[in-house]
Amino acid sequence: QVQLVESGGGLVQPGGSLRLSCAASGGIVSIAAMGWYRQASGKQRELVAGITSGGTTKYADSVKGRFTISLDNAKDTVYLQMNSLKPEDTAVYYCDALVVLIIGTTPEGPYEYWGQGTQVTVSS
Repeated sequence: QVQLVESGGGLVQPGGSLRLSCAASGGIVSIAAMGWYRQASGKQRELVAGITSGGTTKYADSVKGRFTISLDNAKDTVYLQMNSLKPEDTAVYYCDALVVLIIGTTPEGPYEYWGQGTQVTVSS
């Protein structure tokens, strides 16, 4: 059973920083890619940042230059360093992972899994 456990959310003042973590576990052979999405109240879920196992990254225009995504392949953990936070960054942040699993004796996938979400609130 694959689990994604997120941590690091909270309340921060505008201009502040937070670091989100998401650790994947449970029969994982390898990570193909991981990413962070967010959903603000009344809005659709949107991609914030993504990273492949090879290190290729992608960012939403709204966070470029402020957020940095990184992946520790040895720990199957993705991080999102968020600097210069703005009130419009307030949302529930979800971790997403594409993983290869062992099914019986055969690697299969990738399969997609989601974390439970962590609240980030930027407010004075």
